[in-house]
Amino acid sequence: MPAVARYVYDFDEESGGGRELLGGKGVGLADMTLMGLPVPAGFTVTTDACRAYMRAGAFPVGLADELAAHLRRLEEKTGKRFGDPADPLLVSVRSGAAISMPGMMDTILNLGLNDESVEGLAATTGNRRFALDSYRRLLQMFGEVVDGVDGRQFEEALSGLKADRGVRNDTDLTADDLTELIDIFRRIDPAFPHDATDQLLRAVAAVFDSWDTPRAQVYRRANDIADDMGTAVNVVQMVCGNRGEGSGTGVCFTRDPATGEKRLFGEFLPNAQGEDVVAGIRTPRLLAELEGELPEAYAELLATMARLEAHYGDMQDIEFTIEQGRLYLLQTRNGKRTAQAAVRVACDMVDEGVITKEQAVQRIDPKQLDQLLHPTID
Repeated sequence: MPAVARYVYDFDEESGGGRELLGGKGVGLADMTLMGLPVPAGFTVTTDACRAYMRAGAFPVGLADELAAHLRRLEEKTGKRFGDPADPLLVSVRSGAAISMPGMMDTILNLGLNDESVEGLAATTGNRRFALDSYRRLLQMFGEVVDGVDGRQFEEALSGLKADRGVRNDTDLTADDLTELIDIFRRIDPAFPHDATDQLLRAVAAVFDSWDTPRAQVYRRANDIADDMGTAVNVVQMVCGNRGEGSGTGVCFTRDPATGEKRLFGEFLPNAQGEDVVAGIRTPRLLAELEGELPEAYAELLATMARLEAHYGDMQDIEFTIEQGRLYLLQTRNGKRTAQAAVRVACDMVDEGVITKEQAVQRIDPKQLDQLLHPTID
C-alpha cells in the first residue's frame, strides 16, 4: 500500500525539501525560527499540495486532515483556539512561491473572526476599535480574494464613510464607525462564512487558485518562471500592527536597493497592518523615525537585519510587524536591486569577506550587465 503523501510542515520542523517544497517565504520563516528570531508560530502547506490541487481541481486526499492537525498544534503553542468566541486565535494565509513573485498572488489576514469572536477579541484585548478594524479587514480581503467580490464596492463604502465623518485616514474612524462599516461589508458579501475552519480551507484554496491568475501568468512569462511550480501557502499566527500606539508594520532592506550602499533603507506605518504599506492608502514614514518612537524594537530590528544578511550572505528584503512594542519578522528574502546596486553589493561583500569573487561573479545576472552598460537618467 503506497505511503500517504505529506503536505504540511510546522516552521520548527525539518522538511528536507528547501524552497522548491516550502516556497521562498516558507523557507525564510523556517530558517528564522531555527535561528531563534522572533517569528510568529505557524506552518507551511507545500508546493506539492498546490500541484496536486491543480491536477485534481480539489484538495488532495489527507490535506484537510493535516491542516486540522497542524492547526491544533498551533493552538497548543499559542494557548488560543481557532474560532473561539471568547479568545480567538487569528491567522493569516500567505502565498509563497519558490521564486519570488512580489504582489502576484493572494494573502488573507485576520482569519478566525466572525460576529461572535470579534466581541471576544475586543474583550480580551481591551481594545474594541482594534477588534472591529481587524474584522472589517477580513471581510474586505475575504470578499475580494475568496468570494470574488469587486473590491471597488468595499473601497467605495470605506471612502464614503470617511467622507461622511469628515476624516482622511482609516485610523480616524471610531469603533462606532467601524461597526457601521462592518454592517455594510456584510451586505456586500453575504456569502462570508462564519465558521473559522471553512474560512481557512477556502482561503488556502484561493491562494492555490491565485497561482493561475492572469497577472501571475504574465509575471512568470516575463521572468522565465515555469508554470508547473505551484505556490506554497503559509498559515501564520496573526501579529497585529493595528493595535494602536506602540504598534505598526514596515519593510526594510539591509542595503539600498537602488545604489547598493550599506545604509538604513526602509519605511513603516504606525497602527497599520502589512497590506496598508503596499496599498498606498497612507504615506509611510522613514524607518529612521522608528528609533524615536520605539527604540527597543528599532535596535532589535537593526541587529536582526545584520544577522540575516550574514546568514544568507546577501542583501535581504525584510517584512516586519511590531505589536505593542514587540518585534516580529514575517518574511526575509534576497532583495531585488538595480544593476548598479547588484554590482556594488557583490563587490562590497567580497571586500567584507562575506562571499568569494567567484560567488560575486555568479550573482550578477547577464541581463543586469546589459542594463548597466546603457545610459540612464540620474
